Amino acid sequence: MTARVFASPLFLGFDHLEQMLERAAKTSSEGYPPYNIEQISPSVLRITLAVAGFTMDDLQITQEDNQLVIRGRQTDDGADRVFLHRGIAARQFQRAFVMAENIEVRGAWLDNGLLHIELSRPQPEPRVRSIPITRHVATASINGGVRVVDGNLSRDPSLSRDPSLSRDQGGTK
Repeated sequence: MTARVFASPLFLGFDHLEQMLERAAKTSSEGYPPYNIEQISPSVLRITLAVAGFTMDDLQITQEDNQLVIRGRQTDDGADRVFLHRGIAARQFQRAFVMAENIEVRGAWLDNGLLHIELSRPQPEPRVRSIPITRHVATASINGGVRVVDGNLSRDPSLSRDPSLSRDQGGTK
């Protein structure tokens, strides 16, 4: 059993991120095909996979939720050819990359046995939100007939527990 990364109660709502890390750990042990990840600019990434011997028809790229999945399967099995030595593997593969929520796939192209996939990572604008603090009087709303509306206190006899203060119950006060 692996230790949970975000087990602390200070990490609220990070379950999804923990699942992504687990997925990434499972797929990182694959060694074929080899790949590079380059940062082209602050907002553009490029994944390059070495797929020598594969044609565009042999390759498939899909985005499944937050995973980029590249599959390759060669259709030419060499059944009509006689090999004296076969050192070039013609095996199928699947390579998956876990992507953040805001990553977008811009395009892909095959060039000289290298499959290039370009990704865009928009730079988020910093968000600062002020949370107003209002006065809340819980005991006064039960015992003293006080209501808090938009941060303002007002007297409301219907909230009082003392039947002598409420006109609806025949009180005289």
